[in-house]
Amino acid sequence: MIVSITIVRYPKRYIPLAFFAMAIHRFPLWINKACTFWKLMGCGKNGTFDINPDYQQWGLFAVWKDEDDFRKFQNSSFIAKWWQKFTTEQWTVLCEPVDAHGKWDGKEPFGKPKIKGHEGMVGVLTRATIRPSKLKNFWANVPKVSAIMNSSQGFITSVGIGEAPFIRQATFSVWNSLEDVKKFAYRDKEHADVVKLTRSEDWYSEELFARFRIISSEGTLMGKNPVAVGF
Repeated sequence: MIVSITIVRYPKRYIPLAFFAMAIHRFPLWINKACTFWKLMGCGKNGTFDINPDYQQWGLFAVWKDEDDFRKFQNSSFIAKWWQKFTTEQWTVLCEPVDAHGKWDGKEPFGKPKIKGHEGMVGVLTRATIRPSKLKNFWANVPKVSAIMNSSQGFITSVGIGEAPFIRQATFSVWNSLEDVKKFAYRDKEHADVVKLTRSEDWYSEELFARFRIISSEGTLMGKNPVAVGF
């Protein structure tokens, strides 16, 4: 199993085409038997986890049977040709799930991987469906958590993505090592306090957490490859 996270940027004049793509790109993904799970997504401002959308930046999160199937999609699919014609930048991270728990739309898109002994860069996906009654508290805490993550040891980059404005949100981040992830997740007091708040106030109706081994980082976003280290 291989997971691809592709982020593309459209020029401003093509923003209407970006919205159109969110509708018509569903069909080729539906009929692609090699793609076992997919989500077309929008991005936060400048690609960050932000309540304000970035109408130039959009994403595709997809799960493939193997890397060959992804390469066929990348080289010859309708969606890939659309991106080549209408977008100015494309960035794709390929990765392998090593641990996951929780569900996405009632599914476990990665199964139950438990791969131990992984070293090197780590990708982390956190996604949730936020209860409407908890939206105010959730978004009030986002700037604090984002600031902590961006200044944490070992943090490389992150992108904020979402299926639906405000309610169905996700963050994909890349770190130098699993130890760096653990320090941020469990040892930073401010972050730990927010995590406790999500539990005590029951913010989410559904959530998923997954870790990945980074296989490759290809293309550019905002003029550079955000995960060029090690490749």
